Amino acid sequence: MTEPALGSASAREDRRARIRELLRQRSDADGFLPFDRFMEVALYADGAGFYAREESPFGKEGDFYTAAHASPLFGRTIAERVRAVVLSDPGGASFRVMEVGPGDGALGEEIVRGLASEPSVQDRVEYVLVERSSTLLSRALERVPAAGREVGIPVVAAAGIGADGPFRGVVVANELLDAQPARRLVWNGERWEEGGLRWDGSGFVPATAPLAQPVPPPDLPRPSTPGAVLEVAPMAEAIVREVADHLVSGLLMVLDYGMEETELLAGHPAGTLAALRRHRAVEDPTSAPGETDLSVFVNFTRLRAVAGSSGLVELAVRRQAEALGVWGFPRLLEDAIRRSASAEEEVRVRLAAKNLLFGFDRFYAFEFTPPASAGRRSGFT
Repeated sequence: MTEPALGSASAREDRRARIRELLRQRSDADGFLPFDRFMEVALYADGAGFYAREESPFGKEGDFYTAAHASPLFGRTIAERVRAVVLSDPGGASFRVMEVGPGDGALGEEIVRGLASEPSVQDRVEYVLVERSSTLLSRALERVPAAGREVGIPVVAAAGIGADGPFRGVVVANELLDAQPARRLVWNGERWEEGGLRWDGSGFVPATAPLAQPVPPPDLPRPSTPGAVLEVAPMAEAIVREVADHLVSGLLMVLDYGMEETELLAGHPAGTLAALRRHRAVEDPTSAPGETDLSVFVNFTRLRAVAGSSGLVELAVRRQAEALGVWGFPRLLEDAIRRSASAEEEVRVRLAAKNLLFGFDRFYAFEFTPPASAGRRSGFT
């Protein structure tokens, strides 16, 4: 029997059928599906989830841009930050630069090239890719190791943050936590309930149920308005805990968009769940699982709480544009403008920089470090 061609109508329907079946399998006995389970299947199910598609979700021909696709100077600036951390780490020991969720490798490629500008850093670092989507990992492995070979920095893939035990290094999580499966909690006027979907025999409809499991501290707020929605992402918190468990010395860098919990409830009482397809918002995020990108704002209150309870020390929280300025973006931009081969190229460099600084204005940069590195914070700035 001949397999349907990738991208054909038959292949798309096969994927849709597989997603529907997986969602039914993940539902409870009464047909209820907590939203984080829905999001897990819709984004990450093998062979069917959004990030398992053959088509790339990134860039002009995809579904969305990341800061790494806006300008190569984003990755080069992060490389400057990483370089400062490596040079502040005593003893000349080997150092891992671990990118969690590298996507198509656009960011990693520029970080690797940027790190090679300093021989004493180049000789110490190994770049590690941690990506749960085999499809995305294949893309990253087509791109980042090639850059590594050109500049003499080894690039490897790892099964997880802690797969090779404790390490000294920098962990970069860029636009990662917003794409982690999130619970949607709904306030009924007296208590929080689990938001999700229920299979009604022909499809999934919005529903609520008693909380599937407790929510770790801090205590949940008590909104004044029934129907308020709050998103919390257990898998995002688990990523932070895993870093804390294995990062002996160095830095965790989280770059993402979000708000503090009180701001989320005040500014987004219906929640922040969003779906994108081909750079356009999809009105119903649950209408086409596996075919749209799903994301929620990062709950900064719970990000900071889990980092602190896991033993990490918060070094800095800045708007992303401010952090880039502190890390060396102005100098890199001046260098790029000076190297421009034509007036047209200079215009492109300037426009890309403007997009990076002003097109990602909701983004923040968090820096956390293990206690062993906290005393050297002056060398990090």
